[in-house]
Amino acid sequence: MGIEVGGLLGLIWLIIVIWAIVKVAKSSAGGLAKLLWILVLLLFPLFGLIIWLLLGPKG
Repeated sequence: MGIEVGGLLGLIWLIIVIWAIVKVAKSSAGGLAKLLWILVLLLFPLFGLIIWLLLGPKG
C-alpha cells in the first residue's frame, strides 16, 4: 500500500510542476525570465514551486 500512495503523490507532484511550467510558458514574461523560471522549477521542484507561487510572473 505504501508504494501506491507514494506513487500517487509523486504523480500529483509531477502534474503540479508541469502545470507551473505551462503557466510560465504562457505568461507575459520575457523569454529569458521564462527560461530561468522553468530551470528553477525543474532543478528545484519543491523550492522552485514555492518561490514561483510567491514571486513568479502573473498573467
